[in-house]
Amino acid sequence: MPNTALQMVTHQLKTFFGITNDDTATLGQLSPTAVERCLFAFQQINNKYYQQNTSSVNPLHSSQYAMFLYFLSKEASKTAGMSTLADKIYYLNKSLNNCELYHAIELPDIMYFDHPLGSIMGRAQYSNYFSFQQGCCVGNNHSIYPTIGQRVHMFANSTIIGQSTIGNRVFISANTYIKDQNIPDNSIVFGTSPNLEIITKPDEYFDARNLFTSD
Repeated sequence: MPNTALQMVTHQLKTFFGITNDDTATLGQLSPTAVERCLFAFQQINNKYYQQNTSSVNPLHSSQYAMFLYFLSKEASKTAGMSTLADKIYYLNKSLNNCELYHAIELPDIMYFDHPLGSIMGRAQYSNYFSFQQGCCVGNNHSIYPTIGQRVHMFANSTIIGQSTIGNRVFISANTYIKDQNIPDNSIVFGTSPNLEIITKPDEYFDARNLFTSD
């Protein structure tokens, strides 16, 4: 029974998609970097289920494993001749964790997957301290993607699409839909574009609700 993230992903890829001995060797080479990237992010997350894991990725914690598979697919995509392996890891992540995290997107080093089921992260420009919950979507409108600042948290079923610039320290409330609109720093956003309600709050409000251990 696999008991590490590397053992788990190797076993699953062999079972579902089939991989070669070269693929298996590549996974062994890339896994330490993917784990290192995960642990760096975990250390920044103000959540006991991430803070408990300071030396390894728990493959039975689905959000941790989703992050591991994303980082592993990224590393595979940067390795010559391993684009098919990267696709398989991405597809495995999509199948197991029901989230769309393609290896071509550039998610930040410091992020928090807070129950990411049903979420789709498109090719936006992301910044550190980004987090999202279930059912969230970041996507394009006429091939234009959003730009997202630091410390942006997407609550459940929220959406950002198109030519939208999201400032720093922004909470996007559940079921909010932002399309081709700019959101200023230090904001809480409600509603649906173009009729959004934007409430500005001081730094202290966001500091008291910080989802990360650092700023």
